Amino acid sequence: MPISIVVHGGAGGISPDRHASASQGCQEAALIGWHVLQNGGSALDAVEAAVRALEDNPAFNAGTGACLTAEGNIELDAGIMDGRTFDVGAVAGIERIKNPITLARQVLVSPHVLLVGRGAEQFAGEQGIVRCAFEDLLTERQYQLWRQYLTDHSLAPDSEPNLIRREIASLAARDEPKHGTVGAVAVDSSGALAAATSTGGLHNKYPGRVGDSPLVGGGFYADELAAISCTGDGEDFARLLIAKRAADFVSQGRSAQEAAGAAIAFLGAKARGTGGLILVDQSGGVGYAWNSQNLARAYMSEGLSEPVTGV
Repeated sequence: MPISIVVHGGAGGISPDRHASASQGCQEAALIGWHVLQNGGSALDAVEAAVRALEDNPAFNAGTGACLTAEGNIELDAGIMDGRTFDVGAVAGIERIKNPITLARQVLVSPHVLLVGRGAEQFAGEQGIVRCAFEDLLTERQYQLWRQYLTDHSLAPDSEPNLIRREIASLAARDEPKHGTVGAVAVDSSGALAAATSTGGLHNKYPGRVGDSPLVGGGFYADELAAISCTGDGEDFARLLIAKRAADFVSQGRSAQEAAGAAIAFLGAKARGTGGLILVDQSGGVGYAWNSQNLARAYMSEGLSEPVTGV
């Protein structure tokens, strides 16, 4: 069976000065996952490895480099799915976990599907995953973005937390959304498919807000025919089950690219949110589509000498 992997580094508006780092980061992650597949590894192993690389890259909003909440914390979400067994593992609202996708993988092999907050962090400790320091996740770029946002809206970083929450909530409806998520989908030599997604969520998000990234069918999905990872306005992707819809389009006989385009067209027709997705089908076909300004992405398939990238 042909092998393929596709990764993304988020949708939305990616400033021109960050195009090179986004493209390079996606290329590197795709190659890491590709080498897993080439060495006989499973699709599940490949997407976890690729997403870990993106989480470790401070250029992306996941793991190290994740954005801050309105209160200045970092809350992370991730999900992963095995298309052959339909096993799912996801975590949401976790703090001080360097690689949320690996914690989600541990949930996948447990009796659970989704663990959140303190319970997820307790489960991490039981699995030998050590919590990192807050500073290990924080980058200067994200800290300055947070401070600038508060300054622009006449809020001091040390303002009373309830005031910040109220003000951010009122501003959220008016400000241009900034998407940030990473993900990977792959098919291995046995024909098995897998999908994984990880995110820091929205910039200055309301504490406890969870988007589509850890929700199966919304932000990620895999079955015996296709695997999908999404990025964008999480509330709309979750409401419309965009990842599952893309898989359904494949089951109806559409190609990977046709299915990706149809799912994003459905998003555009039914909601105002924007974003994108990546898709791989059982035959190794690759698809991706977006209706936002950018979608950082890369893919590697048999016959290619190096990953195909784009922003």
